[in-house]
Amino acid sequence: MASWYPSSSSPQPQAAIVLLLSLEAMLSLSARPILFPFLPKPRLHRLFLRPLSSATASALTPPSPTTPAPLEHADPTPLFLRPPTHPVPPSSLEAFRLRAAALVPPSAPHLHRHLRWFLADASAPATDQAPPHHLLRAPLEELEALWLAHVRDRRPFQYVVGNEHWGGLVVALRDGVLIPRPETEAVLEMVGAVEGFEGGWWADLGTGSGAIAVAVARMLGPHGRVFATDVSEVAIEVTRLNVERYELQDKVEIRHGSWFEPLEEVKGKLMGVISNPPYIPTDDLPGLQPEVGWHEPKLALDGGKDGLDHLLHICEGLSSALKPGGFFVFETNGNKQSEFLVDFISTKWSSSFCNVEAVLDFADIKRFVRGYHR
Repeated sequence: MASWYPSSSSPQPQAAIVLLLSLEAMLSLSARPILFPFLPKPRLHRLFLRPLSSATASALTPPSPTTPAPLEHADPTPLFLRPPTHPVPPSSLEAFRLRAAALVPPSAPHLHRHLRWFLADASAPATDQAPPHHLLRAPLEELEALWLAHVRDRRPFQYVVGNEHWGGLVVALRDGVLIPRPETEAVLEMVGAVEGFEGGWWADLGTGSGAIAVAVARMLGPHGRVFATDVSEVAIEVTRLNVERYELQDKVEIRHGSWFEPLEEVKGKLMGVISNPPYIPTDDLPGLQPEVGWHEPKLALDGGKDGLDHLLHICEGLSSALKPGGFFVFETNGNKQSEFLVDFISTKWSSSFCNVEAVLDFADIKRFVRGYHR
């Protein structure tokens, strides 16, 4: 999906420039010209991680130094989980809505949807009677800063509201954790197709937000279990939050460490291994969309020189981790990676694995590799 950004060299009608500057002054956060991301609702597909044209700012260039710093006393709790304890008069909320909507150009209607969702997540549940005050989950000052960071600094909407709807879940998120993509939901269908999956032990390697671990755990029977591992302490914290929100502490065991390292005592006992590891080649990182490259953790994106560093490491550990008949599935960067890995596994470990194949995502890209331990 192409996107357009006005630059300082682009001809702009004088009236429009005056309007934009006056609107930004109303928000009292910066005098820097506003840049609008004309992008779809950012359930940011992995397909979205394609290189941009050279005219687009590098994703390794940090946001402008004039970007407003986070509010000193801002609550780190995801916005949608905070209690609605900030009363504002209806007139003040409407004034904010109008200011925020005025920052959205006609060619970016998805941002109007984002604004509706933003206000819904930031507000107390609606009641039958109009209250004298609206109860918000954050002060208006913080909401204005969050909204401006989204429309100007291209901060992903999921980080703004603190969640993503994924796999039938509302997954809590925060900065420092990869946003789960819609196509990754396909692994849930593949897990559900494994005979006897309900009673098995599963590993979610590089769990991130814990989305896969939580979704799989909800599918399991009373004896099933998921081991969720991640090297990132932030990911461990967010996974723990999501596991507790869905009351799955008895089914998901969270372990801090790299890939298989925290799973020594369950090696050879796992029914399945699932992973969505970093797989973007290092040289491709500068071409990622700013929503990704500026804001999502490099730790969860960078797959090394050819994008295969972590994928190959996982392949090396599969035979000792899985029990006989065990299943594996992992996500890749697409066709070439998947084809290489299918050939690599089938050739190097032909006596250990069977039915190794690439699986298409909803865009007919070979997004996944799956197979079985003999």
